[in-house]
Amino acid sequence: MSMLANAPMSNTPNADRPGNASVKEVRGAQLRDLAKTLPLRVLSEDDFTHWQTYGYVVVPNAVPDEQVRATRDFLWEFQEMDPNDPASWGRPQMRDHAMTELNNSGMVEVYNHQTLWDNRQTQRVYDAFVDIWDRTDLWVSIDRANLNTPNTGKRAFDGFIHWDADTTADPLPINVQGVLSLVDTTDDMGGFQCVPDLFANFEQWRKTAPSGRDPFRPDMDSIPYEPKRIAMKAGDLVIFNSLLAHGIRANRSDQSRIAQYISMAPATPEEQDLVDWRVKSWSERLPARGHAFPGDPRNWEQTCYDRANLTPLGEKLLGKTRW
Repeated sequence: MSMLANAPMSNTPNADRPGNASVKEVRGAQLRDLAKTLPLRVLSEDDFTHWQTYGYVVVPNAVPDEQVRATRDFLWEFQEMDPNDPASWGRPQMRDHAMTELNNSGMVEVYNHQTLWDNRQTQRVYDAFVDIWDRTDLWVSIDRANLNTPNTGKRAFDGFIHWDADTTADPLPINVQGVLSLVDTTDDMGGFQCVPDLFANFEQWRKTAPSGRDPFRPDMDSIPYEPKRIAMKAGDLVIFNSLLAHGIRANRSDQSRIAQYISMAPATPEEQDLVDWRVKSWSERLPARGHAFPGDPRNWEQTCYDRANLTPLGEKLLGKTRW
């Protein structure tokens, strides 16, 4: 097991900053410096080297096609849009975001539906995160999805690059994030983008970065590295280090980009308050905590959908059952 210690969490986590507080931040050796002790389950040696060097890795075919289709169909339903009727795609977002860069980016405020949990508790998804963390006792994040229809008219959106971790902190935070693509993406469809060369040279860049810079938003005009679009097929999962500058590109196509956010982190069953909140979130279909997750103003998860059924793996990933 890697030598990682968990940092304390406030009673109102992430009330004034980005980041998902459904799992705890970790302190210890940076993941780019982690020496593997467990055999790789999903990633190849080259994959793991790429992950540690550039801060991201793509896991192909992370979930089966039937789960991809089920999640995609559900998200269209939840957003009250018809995938075959582009006239329905311009529906305004239901609630504005405190993180203003997310406005019109297509965030879907659903967190605990059965199809989301089916993807989270897929063995291949879990095994990929075991490879990343070099440990088996993991919890999955309680997170949402994305349905980004073409960014035109009232849905105008230019994309963004940011960090969800404080890049001026000392020591630097340790966390990972993930995006499961539910469609094949093209260059003009938007989707996940990142700055891998900045991650590869992150410590050197930090030494020369301006004092007083925004710890969550890089000034791309002053950074000598270009954002890169990561090509993904439906069912592919990209896992990335939270110190990797990343974001969403604008959708300039006539199609929709659809995805689910999935990540995992070391379990902390000794944090009973967090265990209780996670189980309650699943049981009562509640959104993640923090200002970045406003929730669905219609309360459809609570009134229209049943509590998700969990597999034995899912119960451990939630924290309902201990590892």
